[in-house]
Amino acid sequence: MISLSALAALHSEYGDDLARPVEPVTVQGVTIGGPEPVLMGTVNLSRDSTYRESIAVSTEAAVRKARTQVAQGARLVDIGAESSTAAAARVDARQQVALLLPVVEALAPECVVSVETYRPEVVEASLGAGAQVLNLTGRDGEDDMLACAASYDATVILCFCEPDDVRADASAPTDSDALPSLIDHFGPRIEHARSVGVRRLVIDPGLGFYYGNLVDPTIRARHQATVLAQCFRLRVLGVPVCNALPHAFDLFEDEFRKAEGFFAVLARLGGTDLFRTHEVAHVRAVLAAMDALDVEQPPQPR
Repeated sequence: MISLSALAALHSEYGDDLARPVEPVTVQGVTIGGPEPVLMGTVNLSRDSTYRESIAVSTEAAVRKARTQVAQGARLVDIGAESSTAAAARVDARQQVALLLPVVEALAPECVVSVETYRPEVVEASLGAGAQVLNLTGRDGEDDMLACAASYDATVILCFCEPDDVRADASAPTDSDALPSLIDHFGPRIEHARSVGVRRLVIDPGLGFYYGNLVDPTIRARHQATVLAQCFRLRVLGVPVCNALPHAFDLFEDEFRKAEGFFAVLARLGGTDLFRTHEVAHVRAVLAAMDALDVEQPPQPR
């Protein structure tokens, strides 16, 4: 179980990492990695998404959903045209561009737009249409995509993925301690991205993607909770951390829409800077409550 003693032990062992500063990323006046948590809403243009409430069936629906999420407190909106679930259909670059561009063009003047993709052609078209953030979910063609992002001075979210893209058959780092593997994965990628001119970087441990070694729902949720509670250890890399909040259907069942609020607590305690969520209003309320309340004992009068 999650216990106060376990959290205290983490803090005792890795407190120096928790205190490390990261280089904040500012996009259109939104600062990621500062003292305040930042919410990223999610709009899916693929009907294969398992989170049905996030699916937009048309350009108009996508724009409406995004505007609603911004009104609820999202500072960025992440838009994707292909689901990352194992059974989802692949969507080629031409189809992705056709779905994404009308939405990006409508929203870019109003809010910070992030586009999730692993296809270079989609990166070029989306950034050209006004997207300010690239949520990079693939490695094949990474050099071209990073160079394109640098040419537009876009912010890049580097997602954990090996070896090709998040749709490829891969395994999550599930050793007894997964954090060193994540640090080893991201360190060279951050250095390389900077070498090609990307100035603003965020990393994402990839907790929302499918992995062949995490098909058991309980094991998957335990891995997600463990990384969320310890992601402050990634601060050694010097960049902000984004986490997609799990919804753990097998644990929450009919109340699965509350799950992201639960995991948001672990993510906030663990040092997440950017919260990718389908439930903006709920997560915003949870984080606001955490900031408003104090569990320390007040000094006793003498």
